[in-house]
Amino acid sequence: MQLQGESAVPKSFSPSLSPSSGHELRVGNVSITQVVSQPRVGPVSNWCQIIQSEGVAALFSGVSATILRQTLYSTTRMGLYDILKNKWTDKETGKLPLTSKIAAGLIAGGVGAAVGNPADVAMVRMQADGRLPIDQRRNYKSVVDALGQMTKQEGVTSLWRGSALTVNRAMIVTASQLATYDQVKEMILNKGVMNDGIGTHVTASFAAGFVAAVASNPIDVIKTRVMNMKVAPGEVPPYSGALDCALRTVKDEGPMALYKGFIPTISRQGPFTVVLFVTLEQVRKLLKDY
Repeated sequence: MQLQGESAVPKSFSPSLSPSSGHELRVGNVSITQVVSQPRVGPVSNWCQIIQSEGVAALFSGVSATILRQTLYSTTRMGLYDILKNKWTDKETGKLPLTSKIAAGLIAGGVGAAVGNPADVAMVRMQADGRLPIDQRRNYKSVVDALGQMTKQEGVTSLWRGSALTVNRAMIVTASQLATYDQVKEMILNKGVMNDGIGTHVTASFAAGFVAAVASNPIDVIKTRVMNMKVAPGEVPPYSGALDCALRTVKDEGPMALYKGFIPTISRQGPFTVVLFVTLEQVRKLLKDY
């Protein structure tokens, strides 16, 4: 959905194009096919299109890259955030100001994103491969194959394509997510609404997931488009950089294009954040007991 309506996609292909999508015109002996733009589809229609054209397995495209990305990114940022939080917490009061939580989140998110960027690029490409023409698909077999082919064909630096966007997004996500979770959890406990248990953790997690989704979606759209662009040797890249991508997206598709795919984002971010923090709290409790 984040790639829908993109002006830099190959002109010869549209993933939603059907036989009735074009009108053939004749000027003398020349035949011209006029393509009529298709309406953009929502999450459910998108799922149906993917299943119909690529099969159910396509919904899990890039899962190996996703697992590697989370292994590198999440463990780094969560661990570093806890280290900074413990270091900056006032020893006497046991409290940490919201600004310090945000700063810890920004640092932890940035470092985690830099570590996980290669897997992030592979994930984006593997998930978007199905919308390319058959002869232009990359057909990566796994994240290892993707990283190997990218290094061989485009150089090692391609593994960090869009890294500035990834770092910025991760800083915003981590700062908003972790700071919101800690702040909401403290408010619930201080006001005595609930005890420190699963209910509190789930409530704080949902709030954190929503805030993170709202804050990060615009950068996520730009990141996805920059990482997915196909740069052929000797040709001008579709985008000269993140700023160019952002300006062209807003100019061609309007400001709300930066929130494309928001429903899938919040649908993913909510449950993911709940699982993340509930699991984290249980691990903390387990380690504390031992």
